[in-house]
Amino acid sequence: MEINLISDTVTKPTPEMLKAMMIAQVGDDVFKTDPTVTALEEKVASLFGMEAALFFPSGTMANQTAIKLHTQPGEQLICDTYTHVYNYEGGGASFNSGVSCKLVEGTRGMMTANQVEAAINPPDFYHSPLTSLVSIENTTNKGGGACWDLEELRKIRWVCSSHNLAFHLDGARLWNALIAQKESPLEYGKIFDTISVCLSKGLGCPVGSLLVGNKDDMVKAIRIRKIFGGGMRQAGFLAAAGIYALDHHRERLKEDHRRAKEIGEVLGELTFVDYIAPIETNIIIFGIDERKMGVPQFIQKLSEKNILLMGMGKEKLRIVTHLDYTENSHEVFLTELRSLFK
Repeated sequence: MEINLISDTVTKPTPEMLKAMMIAQVGDDVFKTDPTVTALEEKVASLFGMEAALFFPSGTMANQTAIKLHTQPGEQLICDTYTHVYNYEGGGASFNSGVSCKLVEGTRGMMTANQVEAAINPPDFYHSPLTSLVSIENTTNKGGGACWDLEELRKIRWVCSSHNLAFHLDGARLWNALIAQKESPLEYGKIFDTISVCLSKGLGCPVGSLLVGNKDDMVKAIRIRKIFGGGMRQAGFLAAAGIYALDHHRERLKEDHRRAKEIGEVLGELTFVDYIAPIETNIIIFGIDERKMGVPQFIQKLSEKNILLMGMGKEKLRIVTHLDYTENSHEVFLTELRSLFK
């Protein structure tokens, strides 16, 4: 049995999800005639209380579309140093939109409203880029699945409104935050101009993300998606997986969060583990004392037992729980952790 803890993107569709996919009614979504894609878009827009949504092949494309939507070449967006749009989207902000990023040193990937306001360039000072967008990520990947405080997000919204800035949420793991914080998507729909949400991480779908916003922005987003090559034809087979996941896989995220915390407890028993970042959702980030155990050695020992996880550079490692990481997998992993490194 292989236990893959590299990411929550490694999941396979459940038998029930596959059945929903195979019986989906489909059309050609490039011509906006796929009824299942339309149903998914309407469902997600309604969840957030926003006017419209658009289906994308990936979260990166959805985020890059949002950046293109809200900015002009030569302008600047504000984001935390840990943010996905800066670190893990191939430099797309500069390549696709011609914008730069003003980086803010927050805490675990989360900056404050005061920090955001301080990072805004004076709009009449033409020597610096015009600030036009603030982008945040919830949960924060590099921050170990940390959840933003909703009140701080409302304060940032006020700063954005006061300075005529757009506000985008990269909600790749927003479903995890909503469950962990017992929050409603409607609360987020009131704060952000656009929100991207991923179906292929915590919800276990094979492919897909959506961008949510007002109708005018989504009409513009269709053109940007076309330019980026993101139009899909009979995409209803994928959209059906998303509808099934939204109906059946959100509440079970609690299990991923519980198991992540229990993994953290066992890691805390190991003498060579130097630190464990606070665990709020399904991501465990921890560091090891390389004087006692090297990262390659740690990964190799687990790999020999068919347990896979990922190094994040230097002494840092990451574990991510997910739909395919079952209770049986969990018990095996905890047993192996204790026996291999006792």
